[in-house]
Formats: sequence, structure tokens, C-alpha cells
Amino acid sequence: MSLITPPLSLYIHIPWCVKKCPYCDFNSHARNGALPVDTYVDALLADLDHDLRDYANALAGRPLHSIFFGGGTPSLFAPGAIARILDGIAARITLPRGIEITLETNPGTVEHGRFDGYLKAGVSRLSFGVQSFDDDKLRRLGRIHSAADAERAMREARDTGYSNFNLDLMYALPEQTLAGALADIERALALRPAHISHYQLTLEPNTLFAAKPPPLPDEDSAWDMQEACQQRLADAGYAQYEVSAYARDKLRSVHNLNYWTFGDYLGIGAGAHGKISDAANGRIVRTSKLKLPRSYLDRAERHHGFGAVTEVGAADRPFEFMMNALRLNDGVARSMFTERTGAPSTMLDENLQIAHERGWLERDPTRLVPTELGRRYLNDVIGLFLPER
Repeated sequence: MSLITPPLSLYIHIPWCVKKCPYCDFNSHARNGALPVDTYVDALLADLDHDLRDYANALAGRPLHSIFFGGGTPSLFAPGAIARILDGIAARITLPRGIEITLETNPGTVEHGRFDGYLKAGVSRLSFGVQSFDDDKLRRLGRIHSAADAERAMREARDTGYSNFNLDLMYALPEQTLAGALADIERALALRPAHISHYQLTLEPNTLFAAKPPPLPDEDSAWDMQEACQQRLADAGYAQYEVSAYARDKLRSVHNLNYWTFGDYLGIGAGAHGKISDAANGRIVRTSKLKLPRSYLDRAERHHGFGAVTEVGAADRPFEFMMNALRLNDGVARSMFTERTGAPSTMLDENLQIAHERGWLERDPTRLVPTELGRRYLNDVIGLFLPER
């Protein structure tokens, strides 16, 4: 079976935040003094050069499908810095006209007038990390913005010309009620975002919340919140297309869809991850860059490699593919498994049969689609495809 080259995206990690939130397990670091913006931009472009050189055969002639600035807090970087990054990328790799370029934004870090600068730099989509419109919940989550800050930022973005923006919202927050979760949804809907990411607060290892857990709603209460909020979003015209993603007017996240369909992506920046397919040789590798900003910048100064490379072996590909594809409500064509992994889809048959018997997957010979029950127990479904099984 031959591997078919998938779309190629680019992820850019900006690792600094004003402060570290107690629930966050991302590679983010509290800002301490002035940020080394110019030095970091130079390092990002050197990192990209390194990947383009090391994977020249696998990447030759491939345009970018999407770009995503994540963090940390990318909006700590002024529009001029973002423009310099995008100009540098465009000088190295083809950017199709109208490409989706997303910038994650903390409502507490955006100065007046910056949205106009980001728009002129080429950023076509914003993603606001709001999490809640309840000021008490925001305080308990360690957020630096208020509900009013979030509403003001999104209105300013719309006035600037942004119609395509995402709003991140969490539920099952400390001592949150069903009414409180629905109230957050109503405040979000009033702002008319094109996209809403709605996900449950979980206690991740190596976070302050894991060490000192806050009082969270129980599992049944969290499920009630999820179902009620899903229904309210559907009633408002937001179609759920992934476990935690809802889009209005079919404005789905192009970048995230590429992740979920096992596409390729370059990852540059401290702690960034990437996935690259070399169709000619049937290889898939994952890249990971050094996490600590200082170590990352030191490597850039010394012109050394920026991180590690791991081969995705044949035994790991079913799990890695299904871990992403089964997050999608509509699933994916079964043929995509072979196209994106280079492995025959028959290697899924035994575990697909188990999933069918348990009512977790639709009995469709041409598609891999989770049932409503399967979406509720998604971790169990995906676990069937772990290599050790």
C-alpha cells in the first residue's frame, strides 16, 4: 500500500504568557521582563530553514494549507513581529491566496489598535481564549482578563474587519452549575463568533490544579452541562463537527481539521511538534522542539538542531490515525486510513468489530464514524487501537 502525501500546515509556538494558569499543561512560561522578540523571530525562521533543509525531499513543492500561531500568548507579540514572521515564511514556502492564518489571542493582552495591525500583517482568523464570562470563575482559573475585557476585545476585532474568529469556552469549572454553564453560552452567542471551542476543564498532570484540585462538578453533572450546551449551540445554528468544535456558516477550523484527518504539519518554536510524511519512502516522522525558550534560543545561536525526531512505525499508525479521525462527528472515509498511513485498512478489522459490537461505531463499510455512544466513550474507543492490543 502506498502513502499519499497529505496537506501541509505550519504551527508556530510563542511560549510566553503574562502568568501561568493553574490548569494549563501547555508549554507556556510566565513573562519575566522584556521579551526577546527579535531574537525569537530570527530563531523561528532558522528553525523553519532547518526543517525545510532536513526534509527537503518530503516537502519539495508543497504549499502550506494553513498557519496557526499558538502558545503561550501569541498576542504578546506586536503586529510588526507577526508580519516579519509571515514575510519570512512567504519567502521560503508557497502561501496560497486566502490561506487561513490563525492567531491565538488573550483578551487581556491586546492593546487598542492591534487588530488592525494583525489584519494588515496577514492574520485572517483570531482565536480568543475567553474560557468563561463569569468573573469569579475567571479569577479561579487564574485568567488575567475580565468578562468585559473579552467582550470589548471581540467587538473591537469585529469592528476592525474580523468576521472569522473563534471563542474558547470551558465548562465543568470549579463549583459551576448547569445554569452557569448555559449563561456562559448565552454570553458567547451574543458576540456572534464564527466558531466556538467548548471543552471540559480537566485536571492535567504537573499543573497546580492537579496538585491542589479545586471543587469540580461530578461526572454526571459535567455530562449534563455538555448535553445542554450542545443543544443550545445547535439551536443557535452552530453545527458540532468535532468533540469540542462548533461552527456557524460552515466556518470550520481548516488548521485543526488537518490535524484531525492525519495531515502533515511543520512545528516551529519552543516546544512545537510536527508531523511529516515522506510518501516516496513510506516514512512518517514526528518532530519535537526543545521546550525551554532559553535552550531553544541557545540552539538557534549555535546553529544546532532544534529538537528530536521520532519515526511513527507501522504498529503505531492505526492508533495515531484513529486518535484524531474519531474526534470528528462525521468520521472519515475508510480509504483515508490507507492514504494517510500507507497501511491496509484490513489491519483495523478486528478492533472495528469489537467497536461495532459495543455500539461505538456505525456499521458503515466505507466510513469510520463514531456513534453517539462512541462519542461519549471516545477514549475507550480510541484505546482499542493502542499498539499493545
